[in-house]
Amino acid sequence: MVNRKWYSHPVLLTGIAINLFALILAVSVKGSPEQLMRVLTEDGIVEWLQFLCFAMTAGLLVFAGVERWKRSGFDLATLGMLGLGLLVAAAAMEEISWFQRILHVQSSEFFAHNNRQGETNLHNLAIGKSGSIHKTIMLKMILLAGLTHNVILPLLARTRPAVRNFVEKFGVYLPPLPVSLVYLVLVALSHVLIDHPRKGELGELFGAVHYMSTIFAAYFLGFGYNQPAVFQQTAEARLVDKLFSCVMVFLLLTAWLLSAGAGAMMG
Repeated sequence: MVNRKWYSHPVLLTGIAINLFALILAVSVKGSPEQLMRVLTEDGIVEWLQFLCFAMTAGLLVFAGVERWKRSGFDLATLGMLGLGLLVAAAAMEEISWFQRILHVQSSEFFAHNNRQGETNLHNLAIGKSGSIHKTIMLKMILLAGLTHNVILPLLARTRPAVRNFVEKFGVYLPPLPVSLVYLVLVALSHVLIDHPRKGELGELFGAVHYMSTIFAAYFLGFGYNQPAVFQQTAEARLVDKLFSCVMVFLLLTAWLLSAGAGAMMG
């Protein structure tokens, strides 16, 4: 396990900086409903960056799982990493409705009538008169899991190392508590500072960036992680840390270009 301070890791700092940039961007245009909608709407920069971060995170998890498999054999932790990778990949595809809008594919009759957005995805399927799977079920599960994973378990692990060891047996890691607190504060600020029906998209983006950066730090660099990291040489890990920070900034640029090229619609 690497014991460097969290604020000495370029990837962790870059993740915080990207989230802070997104919040400042939204706050800077909140006086203009049209510009704020362009930031938060489907195919806007926030949505595209969510997809790119989820897709990257899925790739990281699968890569780390396969590397563990090759080095140590197939075990419960390997299964956990690969399973999480597939789950995050599905979340990425759900975010863009499985490329439906990109390919201009019409929704089937089922999704046209039962999806709140009329699109081909599961998380917006209607529940009741005004609810959806996402709002009625998933948001509550995400809140509970997020607080447990980012606050409760890291706090317990500080005095009970067995907690971290137990979690890592299943291929899961615990994010650095200070980084998690910054993430949660940014989520809270987005709800306080932004008054918009889609302001929750900012919190989802913050989570996508937060997990991409902390997953890379844990599985690839061994930061706060007791299992063997992908990169175990210190000099090599420091170089890769800086390189991945550049990749994260490139994802932000790509999201901006995609949102401009896709011509995000108002409303």
